Amino acid sequence: MLIPHPLLGMRDSQEFVYLGDARLLDRPDWASPDAPELFYEYAYLRDNPAGLHRELWFHEHGDRSWLVVTRNTVTHEIISAELARKTK
Repeated sequence: MLIPHPLLGMRDSQEFVYLGDARLLDRPDWASPDAPELFYEYAYLRDNPAGLHRELWFHEHGDRSWLVVTRNTVTHEIISAELARKTK
């Protein structure tokens, strides 16, 4: 599978480490009153969607950037890839 790196062009997926759902970027507030419950959900409860999914990938064997890749989990077609720091 090839990942279209926004700075380096097409890269082989073997250069990357898959880290899961891109929602991991939205870490809960540790000071909120329900922080233990929020962190439990953040750490252990994950969706396993069939279809479009935003995923977090780390370019370990390259420029060490973090990417948010939108991918169809059924066909493995990559719709887009962007630097994680630019997403919200």
